[in-house]
Amino acid sequence: MSRKPVHLAVYDTFADWETGHTTAWLARVGYEIRTVGPSTAPVTSIGGLRVQPGLPLSALRPEDSSLLILPGADLWDTSDDLAPFARAARAFLDAGVPVGAICGATAGIAREGLLDDRAHTSAAPMYLAASGYQGGARYVEADAVTDGDLITAGPTEPVAFAREIFGRLGDVFEGEKLDAWYRLFHDSDPAAYETLNA
Repeated sequence: MSRKPVHLAVYDTFADWETGHTTAWLARVGYEIRTVGPSTAPVTSIGGLRVQPGLPLSALRPEDSSLLILPGADLWDTSDDLAPFARAARAFLDAGVPVGAICGATAGIAREGLLDDRAHTSAAPMYLAASGYQGGARYVEADAVTDGDLITAGPTEPVAFAREIFGRLGDVFEGEKLDAWYRLFHDSDPAAYETLNA
């Protein structure tokens, strides 16, 4: 099956642990993972990983992508430098292409107005409330939430974030296998291994 690439946003201070489960398993089933940065200049993650983006944000088009993933980063809370990535998320959603936002990226897309009318989650309600957004009534106390093409999660839930993305894309794991994958990697349930590998 031919698939469009998955685009992973990378920028200085991005939280490198938040998207590892997602990108690793998407790559294992055949998705090309392409990094997209503010430019093609190298960026450095919170963990000190130096990453050379494969594509500048200015060249990113929703029609060329299966999914845009926005990881958290200190920059979401300390400047407006990442606002262009939130605007890109709007373009993706307007085009019907899924977006996954975790941790600080949820505040960025909240400021862009993308959570005002969609069910969502994040680190905590008060964290998003500080953005001044209008979507507080749509906040859900859950590990991760999917509303149409938008997937959100808090900083402690990279496995739940991956589960929701896999469920939305529909061609990674499905049904019983998706549940087993989650139980194995989130709950360390050894019984799930047999189901996953059946």
